[in-house]
Amino acid sequence: MIDHVSIAVRDLAACGRFYEPVLATIGYAKLIVRPGTIGFGKKYPDFWLNERRAMTPADPDSGTHFCLRAPSVEAVQAFHAAAMAGGGTSEGPPGPRPEYTAGYYAAFVRDPEGNRIEAVTFTVGGR
Repeated sequence: MIDHVSIAVRDLAACGRFYEPVLATIGYAKLIVRPGTIGFGKKYPDFWLNERRAMTPADPDSGTHFCLRAPSVEAVQAFHAAAMAGGGTSEGPPGPRPEYTAGYYAAFVRDPEGNRIEAVTFTVGGR
């Protein structure tokens, strides 16, 4: 079981402004701000941004992505819309992904730093 995830970003302030409204669509809030880091979560911070100013941009072919559970189809749609409004890019609009499993409904985005983030909910069978 994974307890938390951290992603590295070059511009912490800009990414914090991007992620705050995006993550709010799936019930996350900014819970901790410390020098060089921001923690988001529902009850405790389980999604962290860590500033790494000298880092090279995320390689789009790395295959790395992070998936966060959304409470509903509407939340997945709002997640994608907020990401687009905040300067992210779409890697797959909200919609069913039956090739993954029945009821899988997701959206994929890249943040301004190139990190690939997914929001998913399940419309049948739950998980």
